[in-house]
Amino acid sequence: MNTLTPPAHCTFEPDDWLRLARQWHPVARSCDVTGAPTKAVLLDEQLVVYRIKGQAVVARDVCPHRGVPLTLGFHDEEGVVCPYHGLRFGEGGKCNRIPSSPGQPIPAKLNLINYQVEERYGLIWVCMAPDADNPSPLPVMPHWDDAGFQQINCPGFDVNGFAGRQVEGFLDVAHFAWVHTETFADATNQVVPPYNPVETAYGFAVDYWSSVSNFAADSGQQAPEGFEWLRHFEMHLPFTATLTIHFPGEARLVIMNAASPVSARKTRMFAPIARNFDLHIPVEDVHAFNQRVFEEDRLMVETQMPERLPLDLALEAHIPADRSSIAYRRGLKRMGFGEFFLV
Repeated sequence: MNTLTPPAHCTFEPDDWLRLARQWHPVARSCDVTGAPTKAVLLDEQLVVYRIKGQAVVARDVCPHRGVPLTLGFHDEEGVVCPYHGLRFGEGGKCNRIPSSPGQPIPAKLNLINYQVEERYGLIWVCMAPDADNPSPLPVMPHWDDAGFQQINCPGFDVNGFAGRQVEGFLDVAHFAWVHTETFADATNQVVPPYNPVETAYGFAVDYWSSVSNFAADSGQQAPEGFEWLRHFEMHLPFTATLTIHFPGEARLVIMNAASPVSARKTRMFAPIARNFDLHIPVEDVHAFNQRVFEEDRLMVETQMPERLPLDLALEAHIPADRSSIAYRRGLKRMGFGEFFLV
């Protein structure tokens, strides 16, 4: 395994960068990665993503020969070809051709610096610096593989803000009546009933019961009189959370909020969805509604100060509805993150 160090001009503190590099982060949707080299950025590191014989490869986007980005190249049947001297990189990022010296043995130094990859929930996940003694588990999404559930993967989109701020907003239940009234919430339903996060091996979980509907505001659908909505959150530290919404009857909607830290100031959002109802609605309509919900949050996330997330609870004021926010910050602090989360 290569010894990794933060890239030049890294926006993270070195210790925090390494802690994040030991975790799993999505970098692309599986359906968007073919043989052709695709660019991604994770933790300030420029990456190339491609497929060879059906397997995804994620590596540093630099040819080890003369440093040209491989995303400027092309793909043939045996790998990605550098546009400068034609060196080709195939399975596992290994160099398999030197056109100018076809008979020469290929030294290991010409292999790409590649990273551990898993494909799950329609996403390509990367762990840049796995800890052999204490490997981080991949986040879990409820119901994704269950019979009767439709699998949907919304297009990724960028947020000009820190991943921790975006995730905290996803966990927040007090902003529904103020931010999401155009999509699902009721501006007059502002009270947040008490709830209690429960610590788990991967972060924490929350059962939040309320009368706030999750039917689209323009759908005309209503829950039965007195129906209590259950929103079950599972936080997989540091930046992936799932929300399972219990609709009337046995209808369930699961949303994964996977915030991929492009840098300390930019986040690439991925949102796999699983549902077992309204299967007749086109997936494009699901994509559009999900985008509307996230766009409602954008201004809040991109304008919060400080830009990063204070883990010292004394630095911001808190209210009873902030129990998940407080649990999130405490969980990150237990992971060892430091003042990186402050401006």
